[in-house]
Amino acid sequence: EVQLVESGGGLVQAGGSLRLSCAASGFTFGDYVIGWFRQAPGKEREGVSCISSSDGSTYYADSVKGRFTISSDNAKNTMYLQMNSLKPEDTAVYYCAAFLPGSSWYLWWSDPHGMDYWGKGTLVTVSS
Repeated sequence: EVQLVESGGGLVQAGGSLRLSCAASGFTFGDYVIGWFRQAPGKEREGVSCISSSDGSTYYADSVKGRFTISSDNAKNTMYLQMNSLKPEDTAVYYCAAFLPGSSWYLWWSDPHGMDYWGKGTLVTVSS
């Protein structure tokens, strides 16, 4: 069974940092693009960042560029999201997701409908 399990969420003050982890199992980690999405109450789920396990290329939403860093450890089937300079608007449930890349996948990676697998999410709350 495919599983993606997030951890590391919690409460942090604005300007602080948090590191999320996503542990994957049940599929060939290196064949997939792995990413992070988030969803705040009343808002649509949006792409935050993703990383290609094969070549290490990364992509970020404009709202988090320069503040968040995505990384992966294929040997451990684990992906990370280092979040720095957190803002109250970063408050959301953060989800780990994975998909098999197709042509020009980097043009649509932020679309949640393109994901093949999802974790259950971890809540990040940033206080002002």
